[in-house]
Amino acid sequence: MYEIENVLRDYAWGSTTAIASLLGRPESGGPEAELWIGAHPDSPSVAQVPEDGTRSPLDALISSDPEHFLGAESVSAFGPRLPFLAKILAAAQPLSLQVHPSLEQAREGFARENADGVDAHAPNRNYKDDNHKPEMIFALTPFEALCGFRPAAETREVFQYIARAFPEGGGSPALVQALIDDLAAADEGAGLRQAFERLITGGQGVAEDTALVVEALLSRASLAPYQAELGTVISLNEKYPGDPGVLISLLLNRISLKPGEAVYLPAGNVHAYLHGLGVEVMASSDNVLRGGLTPKHVDVPELLNTINFHPVAVPMLDAEKTVMGQELFRPPFEEFQLQRIELGPEAAPVPLAQSGAAVVIVVAGEVYLDSPKGDLQLSRGRSAFVAAAEAPINVHRVAGSAEPVLAFAVTTGL
Repeated sequence: MYEIENVLRDYAWGSTTAIASLLGRPESGGPEAELWIGAHPDSPSVAQVPEDGTRSPLDALISSDPEHFLGAESVSAFGPRLPFLAKILAAAQPLSLQVHPSLEQAREGFARENADGVDAHAPNRNYKDDNHKPEMIFALTPFEALCGFRPAAETREVFQYIARAFPEGGGSPALVQALIDDLAAADEGAGLRQAFERLITGGQGVAEDTALVVEALLSRASLAPYQAELGTVISLNEKYPGDPGVLISLLLNRISLKPGEAVYLPAGNVHAYLHGLGVEVMASSDNVLRGGLTPKHVDVPELLNTINFHPVAVPMLDAEKTVMGQELFRPPFEEFQLQRIELGPEAAPVPLAQSGAAVVIVVAGEVYLDSPKGDLQLSRGRSAFVAAAEAPINVHRVAGSAEPVLAFAVTTGL
Protein backbone atom coordinates (compact mmCIF):
# COMPACT_ATOMS: atom_id res chain seq x y z
CA MET A 1 0.00 0.00 0.00
CA TYR A 2 1.21 3.47 -0.86
CA GLU A 3 0.05 6.82 0.38
CA ILE A 4 -0.37 9.09 -2.64
CA GLU A 5 -0.44 12.82 -3.32
CA ASN A 6 -2.87 13.92 -5.98
CA VAL A 7 -2.88 16.65 -8.61
CA LEU A 8 -5.33 19.54 -8.33
CA ARG A 9 -6.61 20.99 -11.62
CA ASP A 10 -7.46 24.71 -11.50
CA TYR A 11 -9.95 25.03 -14.35
CA ALA A 12 -11.80 28.34 -14.27
CA TRP A 13 -15.19 26.72 -13.57
CA GLY A 14 -13.97 25.21 -10.29
CA SER A 15 -15.09 26.20 -6.81
CA THR A 16 -12.61 28.14 -4.69
CA THR A 17 -13.79 26.49 -1.47
CA ALA A 18 -15.55 23.12 -1.94
CA ILE A 19 -12.62 20.69 -2.29
CA ALA A 20 -10.60 22.37 0.45
CA SER A 21 -13.61 22.28 2.78
CA LEU A 22 -14.29 18.61 2.01
CA LEU A 23 -10.72 17.52 2.63
CA GLY A 24 -10.03 19.80 5.59
CA ARG A 25 -7.13 21.78 4.19
CA PRO A 26 -6.43 25.46 3.44
CA GLU A 27 -7.87 26.99 0.30
CA SER A 28 -5.41 27.74 -2.50
CA GLY A 29 -6.95 31.13 -3.28
CA GLY A 30 -7.89 30.14 -6.84
CA PRO A 31 -10.41 27.82 -8.50
CA GLU A 32 -10.08 24.16 -7.53
CA ALA A 33 -11.99 22.17 -10.11
CA GLU A 34 -10.78 18.57 -10.03
CA LEU A 35 -8.54 16.48 -7.80
CA TRP A 36 -7.17 13.65 -9.96
CA ILE A 37 -6.62 10.36 -8.11
CA GLY A 38 -4.99 7.76 -10.29
CA ALA A 39 -2.28 7.08 -12.86
CA HIS A 40 -3.39 9.06 -15.90
CA PRO A 41 -0.14 10.15 -17.61
CA ASP A 42 -1.27 13.79 -17.83
CA SER A 43 -1.51 14.18 -14.04
CA PRO A 44 -0.51 11.00 -12.21
CA SER A 45 -0.71 10.78 -8.45
CA VAL A 46 2.66 10.51 -6.73
CA ALA A 47 3.29 7.51 -4.49
CA GLN A 48 5.48 7.56 -1.41
CA VAL A 49 7.56 4.39 -1.60
CA PRO A 50 8.05 3.11 1.98
CA GLU A 51 10.86 0.71 1.10
CA ASP A 52 13.36 3.44 0.28
CA GLY A 53 11.56 6.72 1.10
CA THR A 54 11.48 7.85 -2.52
CA ARG A 55 8.54 9.26 -4.47
CA SER A 56 7.32 7.88 -7.79
CA PRO A 57 4.61 8.91 -10.25
CA LEU A 58 1.95 6.25 -9.97
CA ASP A 59 1.99 5.38 -13.67
CA ALA A 60 5.74 4.76 -13.51
CA LEU A 61 5.39 2.65 -10.36
CA ILE A 62 2.71 0.49 -11.99
CA SER A 63 4.74 0.03 -15.17
CA SER A 64 7.61 -1.44 -13.14
CA ASP A 65 5.52 -4.56 -12.37
CA PRO A 66 2.00 -4.40 -13.88
CA GLU A 67 0.83 -7.83 -12.75
CA HIS A 68 1.86 -7.18 -9.14
CA PHE A 69 0.15 -3.80 -8.99
CA LEU A 70 -2.87 -4.43 -11.25
CA GLY A 71 -3.42 -8.19 -11.19
CA ALA A 72 -3.28 -10.59 -14.13
CA GLU A 73 -7.01 -10.28 -14.91
CA SER A 74 -6.87 -6.49 -15.17
CA VAL A 75 -3.73 -6.58 -17.33
CA SER A 76 -5.39 -9.11 -19.63
CA ALA A 77 -8.56 -7.00 -19.92
CA PHE A 78 -7.15 -3.47 -20.06
CA GLY A 79 -3.43 -3.70 -20.61
CA PRO A 80 -0.61 -2.67 -18.24
CA ARG A 81 -2.25 0.55 -17.03
CA LEU A 82 -4.63 1.48 -14.24
CA PRO A 83 -7.98 1.28 -16.06
CA PHE A 84 -9.80 3.93 -14.05
CA LEU A 85 -9.37 7.51 -12.88
CA ALA A 86 -11.12 8.94 -9.81
CA LYS A 87 -11.70 12.63 -9.22
CA ILE A 88 -13.20 14.95 -6.65
CA LEU A 89 -15.06 17.42 -8.88
CA ALA A 90 -16.27 20.83 -7.70
CA ALA A 91 -18.25 22.86 -10.22
CA ALA A 92 -19.06 26.44 -9.28
CA GLN A 93 -19.95 27.23 -12.91
CA PRO A 94 -21.19 25.05 -15.79
CA LEU A 95 -18.80 22.78 -17.61
CA SER A 96 -18.96 22.52 -21.40
CA LEU A 97 -21.58 20.43 -23.16
CA GLN A 98 -19.66 17.29 -24.05
CA VAL A 99 -19.78 13.71 -25.21
CA HIS A 100 -17.29 10.85 -24.99
CA PRO A 101 -16.52 8.38 -27.80
CA SER A 102 -16.91 4.62 -27.75
CA LEU A 103 -13.78 2.49 -27.50
CA GLU A 104 -13.88 1.79 -31.25
CA GLN A 105 -14.28 5.49 -32.06
CA ALA A 106 -11.46 6.46 -29.70
CA ARG A 107 -9.05 3.94 -31.22
CA GLU A 108 -9.91 4.96 -34.78
CA GLY A 109 -9.85 8.71 -34.04
CA PHE A 110 -6.57 8.56 -32.14
CA ALA A 111 -4.88 6.59 -34.91
CA ARG A 112 -6.29 8.93 -37.58
CA GLU A 113 -5.09 12.11 -35.87
CA ASN A 114 -1.67 10.58 -35.28
CA ALA A 115 -1.43 9.61 -38.95
CA ASP A 116 -2.45 13.15 -39.92
CA GLY A 117 0.33 14.58 -37.77
CA VAL A 118 -1.95 16.51 -35.39
CA ASP A 119 0.18 17.63 -32.45
CA ALA A 120 -0.72 15.91 -29.18
CA HIS A 121 -1.31 19.30 -27.51
CA ALA A 122 -2.95 21.10 -30.45
CA PRO A 123 -6.18 22.92 -29.50
CA ASN A 124 -7.99 21.23 -32.41
CA ARG A 125 -6.96 17.73 -31.27
CA ASN A 126 -10.05 15.61 -30.49
CA TYR A 127 -8.44 12.38 -29.29
CA LYS A 128 -5.78 12.57 -26.59
CA ASP A 129 -5.56 8.78 -26.24
CA ASP A 130 -7.01 5.56 -27.64
CA ASN A 131 -9.44 4.83 -24.80
CA HIS A 132 -13.11 5.45 -24.21
CA LYS A 133 -14.35 7.43 -21.22
CA PRO A 134 -17.55 6.08 -19.67
CA GLU A 135 -18.05 7.75 -16.32
CA MET A 136 -20.24 8.18 -13.25
CA ILE A 137 -20.78 10.96 -10.73
CA PHE A 138 -21.74 10.47 -7.08
CA ALA A 139 -23.20 13.60 -5.49
CA LEU A 140 -21.66 14.83 -2.24
CA THR A 141 -23.82 17.97 -2.28
CA PRO A 142 -26.93 18.85 -4.29
CA PHE A 143 -25.67 18.41 -7.84
CA GLU A 144 -27.18 19.95 -10.98
CA ALA A 145 -26.56 18.56 -14.47
CA LEU A 146 -27.77 18.01 -18.00
CA CYS A 147 -27.73 14.37 -19.05
CA GLY A 148 -28.84 12.74 -22.31
CA PHE A 149 -31.75 13.56 -24.61
CA ARG A 150 -35.21 13.54 -23.15
CA PRO A 151 -38.31 12.60 -25.22
CA ALA A 152 -38.77 14.98 -28.14
CA ALA A 153 -42.43 15.55 -27.28
CA GLU A 154 -41.50 16.93 -23.85
CA THR A 155 -38.96 19.34 -25.32
CA ARG A 156 -41.44 20.38 -28.01
CA GLU A 157 -43.85 21.48 -25.27
CA VAL A 158 -41.12 23.67 -23.77
CA PHE A 159 -40.47 25.40 -27.10
CA GLN A 160 -44.21 25.89 -27.56
CA TYR A 161 -44.24 27.58 -24.16
CA ILE A 162 -41.36 29.79 -25.30
CA ALA A 163 -43.31 30.74 -28.45
CA ARG A 164 -46.20 31.88 -26.25
CA ALA A 165 -43.82 34.03 -24.19
CA PHE A 166 -43.62 36.54 -27.04
CA PRO A 167 -46.24 39.30 -27.33
CA GLU A 168 -49.24 38.43 -29.46
CA GLY A 169 -48.74 39.73 -32.95
CA GLY A 170 -44.99 40.16 -32.39
CA GLY A 171 -44.26 36.55 -33.24
CA SER A 172 -41.51 34.36 -31.88
CA PRO A 173 -38.24 33.94 -33.80
CA ALA A 174 -38.40 31.63 -36.79
CA LEU A 175 -35.83 29.43 -35.05
CA VAL A 176 -38.31 28.55 -32.31
CA GLN A 177 -40.96 27.39 -34.78
CA ALA A 178 -38.37 25.46 -36.78
CA LEU A 179 -37.33 23.59 -33.63
CA ILE A 180 -40.98 22.85 -32.81
CA ASP A 181 -41.35 21.36 -36.29
CA ASP A 182 -38.11 19.35 -35.98
CA LEU A 183 -39.28 17.82 -32.73
CA ALA A 184 -42.59 16.70 -34.27
CA ALA A 185 -40.80 14.26 -36.60
CA ALA A 186 -42.16 10.72 -36.66
CA ASP A 187 -38.61 9.42 -36.16
CA GLU A 188 -37.80 10.81 -32.73
CA GLY A 189 -34.05 10.32 -33.02
CA ALA A 190 -33.98 12.00 -36.42
CA GLY A 191 -35.97 14.93 -35.07
CA LEU A 192 -33.62 15.41 -32.13
CA ARG A 193 -30.62 15.23 -34.45
CA GLN A 194 -32.18 17.83 -36.77
CA ALA A 195 -32.89 20.19 -33.86
CA PHE A 196 -29.40 19.73 -32.41
CA GLU A 197 -27.73 20.23 -35.79
CA ARG A 198 -29.83 23.32 -36.48
CA LEU A 199 -28.58 24.88 -33.25
CA ILE A 200 -24.93 23.81 -33.39
CA THR A 201 -24.49 25.01 -36.99
CA GLY A 202 -26.72 28.08 -36.87
CA GLY A 203 -24.00 30.65 -36.21
CA GLN A 204 -24.94 34.27 -35.70
CA GLY A 205 -28.62 33.67 -36.43
CA VAL A 206 -28.89 31.29 -33.49
CA ALA A 207 -27.02 33.75 -31.27
CA GLU A 208 -29.43 36.56 -32.15
CA ASP A 209 -32.54 34.43 -31.69
CA THR A 210 -31.23 33.08 -28.38
CA ALA A 211 -30.93 36.65 -27.14
CA LEU A 212 -34.56 37.28 -28.13
CA VAL A 213 -35.70 34.11 -26.33
CA VAL A 214 -33.88 35.05 -23.14
CA GLU A 215 -35.29 38.58 -23.27
CA ALA A 216 -38.81 37.20 -23.59
CA LEU A 217 -38.29 34.79 -20.69
CA LEU A 218 -36.93 37.54 -18.46
CA SER A 219 -40.07 39.58 -19.09
CA ARG A 220 -42.29 36.91 -17.56
CA ALA A 221 -43.25 36.96 -13.91
CA SER A 222 -43.02 33.18 -13.68
CA LEU A 223 -41.41 30.41 -15.73
CA ALA A 224 -43.63 27.68 -14.27
CA PRO A 225 -44.02 24.83 -15.07
CA TYR A 226 -40.52 24.83 -16.62
CA GLN A 227 -38.66 26.80 -13.97
CA ALA A 228 -35.59 24.53 -13.85
CA GLU A 229 -35.18 24.20 -17.63
CA LEU A 230 -35.81 27.84 -18.52
CA GLY A 231 -33.92 29.15 -15.50
CA THR A 232 -30.97 27.14 -16.81
CA VAL A 233 -31.33 28.81 -20.21
CA ILE A 234 -31.18 32.24 -18.59
CA SER A 235 -28.19 31.41 -16.38
CA LEU A 236 -26.25 29.72 -19.20
CA ASN A 237 -26.80 32.74 -21.44
CA GLU A 238 -25.35 35.02 -18.77
CA LYS A 239 -22.12 33.02 -18.92
CA TYR A 240 -22.11 32.19 -22.65
CA PRO A 241 -24.38 34.73 -24.40
CA GLY A 242 -25.70 33.45 -27.69
CA ASP A 243 -23.88 30.12 -27.46
CA PRO A 244 -25.77 27.29 -29.21
CA GLY A 245 -25.49 25.26 -26.00
CA VAL A 246 -27.93 27.64 -24.30
CA LEU A 247 -30.90 26.28 -26.26
CA ILE A 248 -29.39 22.82 -26.75
CA SER A 249 -29.76 22.49 -22.97
CA LEU A 250 -33.53 22.25 -23.50
CA LEU A 251 -33.09 19.07 -25.55
CA LEU A 252 -31.51 17.30 -22.57
CA ASN A 253 -32.70 15.86 -19.27
CA ARG A 254 -32.29 18.50 -16.56
CA ILE A 255 -31.44 16.63 -13.37
CA SER A 256 -30.96 17.50 -9.70
CA LEU A 257 -29.12 14.85 -7.69
CA LYS A 258 -29.47 14.70 -3.92
CA PRO A 259 -26.37 13.91 -1.85
CA GLY A 260 -25.82 10.15 -2.09
CA GLU A 261 -27.36 9.78 -5.54
CA ALA A 262 -25.38 8.83 -8.63
CA VAL A 263 -25.74 8.68 -12.41
CA TYR A 264 -23.61 6.96 -15.04
CA LEU A 265 -22.79 8.26 -18.51
CA PRO A 266 -22.06 5.86 -21.38
CA ALA A 267 -20.47 6.72 -24.71
CA GLY A 268 -22.59 9.05 -26.86
CA ASN A 269 -24.44 10.65 -23.94
CA VAL A 270 -24.41 14.46 -24.25
CA HIS A 271 -24.06 15.99 -20.81
CA ALA A 272 -22.86 18.97 -18.80
CA TYR A 273 -22.31 19.35 -15.08
CA LEU A 274 -23.77 22.66 -13.92
CA HIS A 275 -23.05 22.97 -10.21
CA GLY A 276 -22.08 20.84 -7.25
CA LEU A 277 -19.48 18.68 -5.54
CA GLY A 278 -19.11 15.00 -6.28
CA VAL A 279 -16.92 11.95 -6.66
CA GLU A 280 -16.42 11.30 -10.37
CA VAL A 281 -15.06 8.01 -11.68
CA MET A 282 -14.24 7.14 -15.28
CA ALA A 283 -12.19 4.95 -17.52
CA SER A 284 -8.68 6.41 -17.65
CA SER A 285 -9.01 8.71 -20.64
CA ASP A 286 -9.13 12.41 -21.46
CA ASN A 287 -11.14 12.13 -24.69
CA VAL A 288 -13.81 14.84 -24.82
CA LEU A 289 -15.77 16.16 -27.80
CA ARG A 290 -17.33 19.48 -26.90
CA GLY A 291 -20.67 20.77 -28.13
CA GLY A 292 -21.05 24.24 -26.68
CA LEU A 293 -20.73 26.36 -23.52
CA THR A 294 -17.01 26.63 -24.10
CA PRO A 295 -14.44 28.79 -25.85
CA LYS A 296 -12.55 25.61 -26.79
CA HIS A 297 -12.52 23.78 -30.10
CA VAL A 298 -15.84 22.30 -31.31
CA ASP A 299 -15.50 19.80 -34.17
CA VAL A 300 -19.11 19.66 -35.37
CA PRO A 301 -18.81 16.73 -37.84
CA GLU A 302 -16.96 14.55 -35.32
CA LEU A 303 -19.40 15.58 -32.60
CA LEU A 304 -22.40 14.57 -34.71
CA ASN A 305 -20.79 11.21 -35.47
CA THR A 306 -20.28 10.53 -31.77
CA ILE A 307 -23.63 11.50 -30.22
CA ASN A 308 -26.39 9.01 -29.54
CA PHE A 309 -29.51 10.97 -30.51
CA HIS A 310 -32.03 8.57 -29.01
CA PRO A 311 -33.84 9.80 -25.88
CA VAL A 312 -32.95 8.04 -22.65
CA ALA A 313 -34.28 7.90 -19.14
CA VAL A 314 -31.95 9.52 -16.64
CA PRO A 315 -29.34 6.77 -16.05
CA MET A 316 -29.55 6.68 -12.27
CA LEU A 317 -27.22 4.22 -10.56
CA ASP A 318 -28.62 2.54 -7.48
CA ALA A 319 -26.32 1.28 -4.74
CA GLU A 320 -25.91 -2.38 -3.92
CA LYS A 321 -25.50 -3.18 -0.23
CA THR A 322 -22.46 -5.23 0.71
CA VAL A 323 -22.59 -7.94 3.38
CA MET A 324 -21.28 -5.37 5.90
CA GLY A 325 -23.95 -2.84 4.92
CA GLN A 326 -21.72 -0.60 2.82
CA GLU A 327 -22.76 0.85 -0.55
CA LEU A 328 -21.33 -0.36 -3.83
CA PHE A 329 -22.04 1.47 -7.10
CA ARG A 330 -21.50 -0.78 -10.12
CA PRO A 331 -22.16 0.91 -13.47
CA PRO A 332 -22.30 -1.28 -16.60
CA PHE A 333 -18.60 -0.71 -17.34
CA GLU A 334 -15.84 -3.15 -16.42
CA GLU A 335 -13.22 -0.46 -15.80
CA PHE A 336 -14.51 0.71 -12.42
CA GLN A 337 -16.85 0.53 -9.47
CA LEU A 338 -17.20 2.83 -6.46
CA GLN A 339 -17.50 1.79 -2.81
CA ARG A 340 -18.83 4.21 -0.20
CA ILE A 341 -17.49 3.30 3.25
CA GLU A 342 -19.16 4.76 6.34
CA LEU A 343 -18.05 3.66 9.81
CA GLY A 344 -19.88 4.70 12.95
CA PRO A 345 -18.39 4.73 16.46
CA GLU A 346 -18.91 0.99 17.08
CA ALA A 347 -18.51 -0.22 13.50
CA ALA A 348 -16.60 -3.39 12.74
CA PRO A 349 -13.87 -3.35 10.08
CA VAL A 350 -15.18 -3.34 6.53
CA PRO A 351 -13.68 -5.44 3.73
CA LEU A 352 -12.45 -3.33 0.86
CA ALA A 353 -14.30 -4.28 -2.32
CA GLN A 354 -11.28 -4.95 -4.47
CA SER A 355 -10.79 -6.47 -7.89
CA GLY A 356 -7.25 -5.73 -8.97
CA ALA A 357 -5.80 -2.40 -7.86
CA ALA A 358 -7.74 0.13 -5.80
CA VAL A 359 -7.52 3.75 -4.67
CA VAL A 360 -8.97 5.01 -1.39
CA ILE A 361 -9.64 8.59 -0.27
CA VAL A 362 -10.85 9.62 3.19
CA VAL A 363 -13.19 12.61 3.43
CA ALA A 364 -14.14 12.36 7.12
CA GLY A 365 -12.52 10.80 10.17
CA GLU A 366 -9.48 8.55 10.25
CA VAL A 367 -8.96 4.96 9.10
CA TYR A 368 -6.26 2.38 8.78
CA LEU A 369 -6.05 -0.12 5.97
CA ASP A 370 -5.00 -3.58 7.11
CA SER A 371 -3.68 -6.35 4.85
CA PRO A 372 -1.68 -9.53 5.45
CA LYS A 373 1.35 -7.61 4.16
CA GLY A 374 1.09 -4.45 6.24
CA ASP A 375 -1.12 -1.53 7.17
CA LEU A 376 -1.49 2.18 6.40
CA GLN A 377 -3.20 4.91 8.42
CA LEU A 378 -5.05 7.69 6.61
CA SER A 379 -6.63 10.82 8.06
CA ARG A 380 -9.15 13.14 6.43
CA GLY A 381 -8.00 14.38 3.04
CA ARG A 382 -5.39 11.65 2.55
CA SER A 383 -5.49 8.83 0.03
CA ALA A 384 -3.81 5.58 -0.92
CA PHE A 385 -3.09 3.27 -3.81
CA VAL A 386 -3.53 -0.41 -3.02
CA ALA A 387 -1.79 -2.98 -5.22
CA ALA A 388 -3.72 -6.04 -6.36
CA ALA A 389 -1.16 -8.21 -4.59
CA GLU A 390 -2.07 -6.61 -1.24
CA ALA A 391 -5.61 -8.07 -1.16
CA PRO A 392 -7.53 -8.74 0.99
CA ILE A 393 -7.79 -5.36 2.75
CA ASN A 394 -9.93 -4.42 5.75
CA VAL A 395 -10.82 -0.81 6.53
CA HIS A 396 -10.82 0.00 10.28
CA ARG A 397 -11.70 3.01 12.36
CA VAL A 398 -8.74 4.38 14.26
CA ALA A 399 -9.17 3.38 17.92
CA GLY A 400 -10.17 6.23 20.20
CA SER A 401 -11.47 8.49 17.45
CA ALA A 402 -15.04 9.68 17.99
CA GLU A 403 -15.40 11.27 14.56
CA PRO A 404 -17.55 9.39 12.03
CA VAL A 405 -15.66 7.95 9.08
CA LEU A 406 -16.49 8.41 5.42
CA ALA A 407 -14.22 7.14 2.67
CA PHE A 408 -14.50 6.17 -0.98
CA ALA A 409 -12.69 3.37 -2.79
CA VAL A 410 -12.46 2.68 -6.51
CA THR A 411 -11.45 -0.60 -8.10
CA THR A 412 -12.25 -2.38 -11.36
CA GLY A 413 -15.65 -3.88 -12.05
CA LEU A 414 -14.27 -7.22 -13.21
